[in-house]
Amino acid sequence: MKKRMVSMLVAAAMVTVMVSGCGNTSSGETSEGADNTEEAVEENTDSAEAENNTDSKDSYKIGVVKQMDHASLDEIANAVCAELDKIAADNGVTIEYEVQSGQGDQSVLTQIGTQFISDEMDAIIPIATLAAQVMATCAEESKTPVVFAAISDPESADMTGIDYVTGTSDALNTSFILDMMLKQNPEAKKIGLLYSLSENNSTKPIAEAKAYLDDKGIAYVEKTANTNDEVISAASSLIAEGVDAIFTPTDNVIMSAELAIYESLAEAKIPHYTGADSFVRNGAFTTCGVNYTELGTETADLAYKALTEGMEGLEDYYLMDGGIITVNTETAELLGVDYSVFAEMGEVSEVTTTEE
Repeated sequence: MKKRMVSMLVAAAMVTVMVSGCGNTSSGETSEGADNTEEAVEENTDSAEAENNTDSKDSYKIGVVKQMDHASLDEIANAVCAELDKIAADNGVTIEYEVQSGQGDQSVLTQIGTQFISDEMDAIIPIATLAAQVMATCAEESKTPVVFAAISDPESADMTGIDYVTGTSDALNTSFILDMMLKQNPEAKKIGLLYSLSENNSTKPIAEAKAYLDDKGIAYVEKTANTNDEVISAASSLIAEGVDAIFTPTDNVIMSAELAIYESLAEAKIPHYTGADSFVRNGAFTTCGVNYTELGTETADLAYKALTEGMEGLEDYYLMDGGIITVNTETAELLGVDYSVFAEMGEVSEVTTTEE
């Protein structure tokens, strides 16, 4: 009702100006009349804005989509859902959410995104880079808020500068992880780099790793894979190459196969340094990175903020703090390595292997 009043007053102001221009009214009178009208318009506009700002919903629908099923993304999704439940209880609102998996397939992700838009979801939370890229495309026309989780390099993924997109980043401190590697084994001469060419998350940290190793004069061997079978084959090749250690960034393809390779690497006495603690819970030796439960919680909070306060004013993305060194004690025992050297580098969290 007040919006309509604003329109009528604006029209009245235009008529006043037009009549003043055609008649002989003095400029002083015209200015006074216009000023009074403008004040009325401004007052009513403020009232309308205030009314809109207090018009909050008490029910929301959110679509959550994982790029694929594996420990890291499952951990994030579980944390997102738990936090959405808490937000609903704390704020006296209803939040319905639907969790889907894209199974690592872009066409499946597109189907999910299209369905989310058709179902008029109030927001979409995609987990990992490809899922976020597809959801942003699906929401381009509707401008449904897309709040991504766990994109290591949002800039190179072209996920910045989009007014309906924000999210959390798990950018990796590659140099620190390689420092850990050399702290544990100062005599390392050859390092394996295991990653997927299809993973945007791996591009920047692999380039950083190469630059780091080149600077130290340490040789490296690259092996890439895009399926579980290829990951197993690549790991076997690195064992045959006689590498002293292996580095993998926050790579979803390699993560999905970690349970299939960690035992062979440990038996060959090759420690696997990785980009996330979920790798370590699946048998890798160690990491220093983001806690994915915390990342999922922060992402859910950000999504609720986007829904209740709007996207304006939100950053393109928010970088999560890392810094916790996670070590798999069972794998360390199989490797026969002493991880106490990490204690002087930061806080150390000990975990064991879980089949999840």
